Order: sequence, then structure tokens, then C-alpha cells
Amino acid sequence: MLKILLLLPLLGALFISALPGRRARLIRQAALVISGATLAWSIWLASAFDPSHADVQLVESHSWNPRLGSAFSLAVDGISLPLVWLATLLAFIAILASGGIRERVKGYYLLLLLLECAMLGVFTARDWSLFYVFWELTLLPLFFLIDRWGGLGRQKAALNFVLYTMGGSVFMLIALLMLYDASPGHSFDMDAIRRGALALPETAQVTLFLALLIGFGVKMPIFPLHGWLPLTHVEAPSPVSILLSGILLKMGSYGLIRATWTLPAAAEALQGVLMTLAMVSLVYGGVLAWQQRDLKAMIAYSSVSHMGVVLLGVATLNSAGLIGAVMQMVAHGLVAGTLFLLAGLLYERTHTRDLADYGSLVAVMPRFAFFTILAFICAAGMPGSAGFVAEMHALVGGFERWGGWVVLLSLSVLISMAYAIRTVGRLFTGPASPRMQGLPDLSRSEMTAALMLSFGSVALGIHPGPMLDLIATSVGRYALLFGA
Repeated sequence: MLKILLLLPLLGALFISALPGRRARLIRQAALVISGATLAWSIWLASAFDPSHADVQLVESHSWNPRLGSAFSLAVDGISLPLVWLATLLAFIAILASGGIRERVKGYYLLLLLLECAMLGVFTARDWSLFYVFWELTLLPLFFLIDRWGGLGRQKAALNFVLYTMGGSVFMLIALLMLYDASPGHSFDMDAIRRGALALPETAQVTLFLALLIGFGVKMPIFPLHGWLPLTHVEAPSPVSILLSGILLKMGSYGLIRATWTLPAAAEALQGVLMTLAMVSLVYGGVLAWQQRDLKAMIAYSSVSHMGVVLLGVATLNSAGLIGAVMQMVAHGLVAGTLFLLAGLLYERTHTRDLADYGSLVAVMPRFAFFTILAFICAAGMPGSAGFVAEMHALVGGFERWGGWVVLLSLSVLISMAYAIRTVGRLFTGPASPRMQGLPDLSRSEMTAALMLSFGSVALGIHPGPMLDLIATSVGRYALLFGA
């Protein structure tokens, strides 16, 4: 079943490559059908998944290179399955929001589908060599999507993104090779790697964990490894920004959670370091977001703050915090996808991202105003949103571990509310700008995309029980390692 999940976008990309390039409408419709089928198949996986079972499920393994000890091994658990759903949903939304792409349409949709396949491979791989291959494969389509369809500074942004990510990947590759050497039988299987890692002395585990932290931290990103994020988000096409912020950042935090399972002694020894990095990211990202005038840059910096919540949840090494981390990954993916979707649609209509250029859009674009205000409410973690559920779990887990120090999480929530109110005020109140009169409101397809993401954020906030139960069962295995 998981192999079909990966094959659908891959075969779809091959199908699109065979279509005539001048048939732009047919290519777009084909991409929508393929991504919709992938989304439907990922939801169908729930029927074969037992949420009460903590171990990985839907296991599928085929020997890849017996001499090297690698295998094409796929499986999901309660941590990876929600991220699979998120990836397929946001890929569908990104394609739905790509109606403004007019040039090189064939290459654009082909690369989006290849990117979806690589992202799903990261979340389903149970072999570290396969994980690394899919991890690196995401770079190729992203580089060309930014470099060919991005803004004026697209070439610098694409190169910056690739160099940052590849630089972090070098540390990750070295750590994985050393873990491979320590594993019994020299295998890249995640369980075999873990058995070998547990036999290493604590100092070796700490060194390897720090190398993995750099590799995964660049992608999250965490302070001070976030330098690529603002420029890349500003210059990338908005549908690509949906995937960058909604999914690509989650690949880093997902890898970090797997690293804590592989090297538990190191995670416990570096718990204070992780907490400090999380707190700095929380406040630093929020303050920078509050200072921005560029709408997309503001959303990008807010992602640094929101991913700080994920890092804080991981750092707690207890059940409540880890549940909050996984829930925050899903919540942030939905809300960041919504914000980048709406920011991109606004830019297509106005060709400006400067908040000072807007004003009183609520009278011109009421549907746009409704979804934007709702998205900022969810981004601030207000009750009734998925972000509130995630941050509450992270707060409880942090308080169990560090007591009053988690007040900084509350401070970051206040900063989030401050820049949310400021942005809404700039967009929808004040004197009306003559340039903004007569702007078309959201179309039917644009409303559908915004409604799907907004519904997900609110539904998980009002009725989070099934998702929390799904996550908690698998997270419980991790918490038991640390006596939590």
C-alpha cells in the first residue's frame, strides 16, 4: 500500500512528461487528478492502520543492496502517518493554487509531483539509506521550482537553499555512516542502527546526535541555522512556499524525533541544549516576524517561532511534550499553508507584499478577509485551533520537565498575537488605498483550497481526540525510554 502511495505521483510525473507542452489546461487537470488520487489513497491507509498498535505498520521491505545492507523498506506509525496525510493534502492544495503559472507549465507540474513523491518517501522510509536518498531528492525539484518560477532574486534564493541544506546533509551523512559501521551486521535498517547505537559510549552518541541535529536543524530550521528561510520563501512561487513551510520544515523535525529514538542517551544529555535552542527560536522568530513589512517574510519568520514549539516538545522527552511536537507539526503545516496560499493570491492581484500598501481590504475582498483573519487566529494558537492543542501539550510537557522556564513559550504566544493583530490591522483597516479598489475576491477554486486548510485547523482544534490518540500510542514508546 505504501509503495502505491509513492508510485502514484511518480507515475503521474511520467505521464505528464508524455503530454504535449502546449496543452497547459490538460496538464494542470492531470496533475490535479493525480495529486487528488494520492490524497485519497493516503486517507484510505487509515482503514488498514490500527491506532492502538504502537509499532510500525503496513511494513513493506525489499532487499536493495544486500552487500551494503540497504533495503527498500517502508512503514508508518502514529508519528509518520499524520505527516503523510499533511503532505498529500498540501501537495494537492499547491497544485490547486498554481493556476497563475503560465510559462513552462509541463515542467512545473512534473517537478511538483516528483517533489511530492520524495517527501512521502522521507516519511515512510524505514531504512536510513533510503531516507537519505529521498531527503536529497527533494533538493532537485525544489531548486528548479525556485530558480525557474521564482521572483527577481530567485537564483540567489535557490542556490542559498541548496547550499544550506547540502551543508547540513554532509553532517547527517557522516553520522549515518558511523552508525552504520556500529550496527550489527552492517545494516541501514532503522532498528538495526538503533541496536548498534545503544552499544556506543555516551560521548560517541552525543557527537553523532549533534551531527544529526545540524542536518535536521537546517531544514526545520532552528536558530542559528535559519538563514536560508526568509530569502527562499520571499522569492519562491507561493504554491512552492506552501510546501516549503508546510512540509519541508517538518522533514527536519521528523528526522530529529527519529534521532532521539536512535540515540536516547545523547538526547537526554543534550536536553538542556535543545531546550535553549527552542526558547531562542521561539522568541527570536516572533520578534523578527513582528518587525517585517514584507508579508511573506513575516510568515517565514513566524515559522521559525512555531518550529521552536516543535523543538521544545521534542526536548521535553516526555509523552505530553512529544505529542505536542507532532501535533504542532500538523497544525503549523495547515496554518502556514493557508497563510502562504492567501499571501500568494493577494500578491498575484496587487504585485506588492509591503503591508504599508494595503488598507481596508475587508470591504473589497470580504471572503479573503475572513480566511486571512481566521488563519492568523489559528497561527496565534487561540482556543478552538489545532495550534492551541499543540502548544498546550508542549507547555504541559515543558512544565513537567523545567517548571517556570516555559513562561517563554507564553511570551512567544503573546508576540504571535501582536504581529497577527498588526498584520490584520494593516490589511483590513485604516484608509482605503486607491490602488486596492476593484480587486477580485477569492474565486471558487481558491475558496475551496482555503476552506480545506482552514477546516483542518479548526476541526483538529475542536475535536482533537482521534488525532491525539493516534499520535500518543507511538509517542508512548519514545517517552518510556526516558522514564516519562
